[in-house]
Amino acid sequence: MSLAPTARPAYPPTPRVEQIDEYFGVAVADPYRWLEELDSEQTREWVEAQNDYTAAVLGSVPQRARIHARLTALWDYERWSVPVRAGNLYAYLRNTGLQNQAVLVVTRSLDEPGRVLLDPNTFSADGTVALSGLVFSNDGALLAYATSASGSDWKEWRVRDVATGKDRADLVRWSKFSTASWRRDGSGFYYGRYDEPAAALQFKATNYYQKLYFHRLGTPQSTDVLVYERSDHPDWSFDGYTTEDGRYLVISLSQGSDPRNGVLISDLAVGELTELCPEGVAHYAYVGNDGGTFYFLTTLDAPHGRIVAIALEDRTVRELVAPTADAIDDVAVFGNTFVISYLRDALAYVTMRGLDGAHIRDIPLPGLGSVGGFGGKRRARETFYAFTSYTVPATIYRYDLDAQESKVAFAPRLPYHPETLVSRQLFYTSKDGTRIPMIVTAKKGIEPGAGAPAILYGYGGFDISVTPEFSPAVAVWLEMGGIYAVANLRGGGEYGEAWHLAGVKEKKQNVFDDAIAAAEFLIAEGWTTARKLAIKGASNGGLLAGACIVQRPDLFAAAVPSVGVLDMLRFPRFTIGWAWISDYGSPDDPVDFATLFAYSPYHNLTAGVAYPATLISTGDHDDRVFPGHSYKFAAALQAAQSGDAPILLRVDVKAGHGAGKPTVKVIDEVADRYAFLVLALGMNP
Repeated sequence: MSLAPTARPAYPPTPRVEQIDEYFGVAVADPYRWLEELDSEQTREWVEAQNDYTAAVLGSVPQRARIHARLTALWDYERWSVPVRAGNLYAYLRNTGLQNQAVLVVTRSLDEPGRVLLDPNTFSADGTVALSGLVFSNDGALLAYATSASGSDWKEWRVRDVATGKDRADLVRWSKFSTASWRRDGSGFYYGRYDEPAAALQFKATNYYQKLYFHRLGTPQSTDVLVYERSDHPDWSFDGYTTEDGRYLVISLSQGSDPRNGVLISDLAVGELTELCPEGVAHYAYVGNDGGTFYFLTTLDAPHGRIVAIALEDRTVRELVAPTADAIDDVAVFGNTFVISYLRDALAYVTMRGLDGAHIRDIPLPGLGSVGGFGGKRRARETFYAFTSYTVPATIYRYDLDAQESKVAFAPRLPYHPETLVSRQLFYTSKDGTRIPMIVTAKKGIEPGAGAPAILYGYGGFDISVTPEFSPAVAVWLEMGGIYAVANLRGGGEYGEAWHLAGVKEKKQNVFDDAIAAAEFLIAEGWTTARKLAIKGASNGGLLAGACIVQRPDLFAAAVPSVGVLDMLRFPRFTIGWAWISDYGSPDDPVDFATLFAYSPYHNLTAGVAYPATLISTGDHDDRVFPGHSYKFAAALQAAQSGDAPILLRVDVKAGHGAGKPTVKVIDEVADRYAFLVLALGMNP
């Protein structure tokens, strides 16, 4: 089948229903409510028809096969995670290139190939069962590891003996949004879980009443000890972390996605539970402790973050590292020093300070980009970190505390020429005058005035900072002659908590205005044109892409909203959606309802408008953002579309929100995306 952009598509038929809901005196139609029934025969047939239609359209693009081949070639390079110490071993994840899942390797020396301790590629024939958690016991003798199937957030924890490579009988199920934390003696671990859902509701039911448990090795899960719950707060969740000295359990209390959390300290020696930090006041990230003195990265009286010591005895707060003009992105402790990663205009720099807060030295980075890692125990003399940018693949470095120097531990090699590319950080002005940073990456020689095809990417939510990161997918787009522009929108954490709060609830429109202003800037400066500009985002970024094409369909030629939150009146009703009320507000509140209804992509489509070509994608097992969002938005957009640009829905089978997706599926998805953009933007790469 061939579909030119000028041929009006005939979409698979989508029935409408007479569903009217009333919100505070406002009648709201929901004609595609039936698509929320994911397991009904009617919905399954509709999804199959949409997938067949999308496959036919994208399969007709002659460049797709070559794009797929180039993606496969560029993805085929060795890459590693940041190593950690496990007893007298190093442990890291390694992918030789095209493995569906990375393999866990342990070794006594990083100069040796090591031994495979865990190979997720053996968990399923198609690679859709992935590792979703890895925690070694204090002595490195045992590994608690979690697996997730088909991209689901549900985890199953097992325990592997590191020396023998064999699993013990332990199995812990119905864990979600939780890590594991071992007791120092290796007798068991703490974890968060929910009650077992009904089978039919496993990927749909709301997740309330998380509980914190302790699992003792060698015992069935039914005998696990309940450590903490709050039946009076169904929307609270809990993480438990044992201190390195083994004396305390640090319990973090969170309400949904609100970064403001509380902290309880359980003295494991005497069984006492003490509230150290009140819930709902500020963000507290546990860093370490010395006896009854606990170190935290916090936003208490410091929107950009500071490091404090809080005494358990009397809860007095002592500032160790004062806030600066730059936001603290992360803090780790190793070698009795704080390693602090800052963001300056969304670019990383790293400094070391003593536990008294005194400056020791800076750690030079190889360029402008992102950094992550620096973990280790208090008396360690080495640590590892990764550095990456939009043009530099992640390189792993070892930092020697005694020599005060970094050396490359693992460096990727791939058929790729970063010297042919250039990233520029630019600044533009949003609708209300706010200065917004944006990094534009392209081939050398592509300058303002080129009018090149461009992807504008953004997120803008949940205090999440978008920093530079290499991707083979982006590299191929750049080779195709495209521009990749990433705007650091309000709602994120790039400039601290005030930047985040400037894009939540009644201020959410700021996020869309920031993205629209980015598009206008790219066009005004001649980087691209409205006929060649696409907007892309996933999850909260899928909402961004959907809202922007609804509000400014004239500004974009294409949109790629992936796993997006697109029905802003029903998002709290499914899985963990209620947790996003901290950012979005609640449709059950009259003030929040007015805000949500005003920008909800599903509810603001207008029949007779020529919308940009749109490729909507989701996974049939996405239990983070309910697939019904994408189904309903696709149906409504196809019905409203008056122009000739195609509206496509791509539903990945045995896939979820994105984490753990096998390499083969990722490459297929990206190939489809670029085939779509070739079609929509009139490219001939």
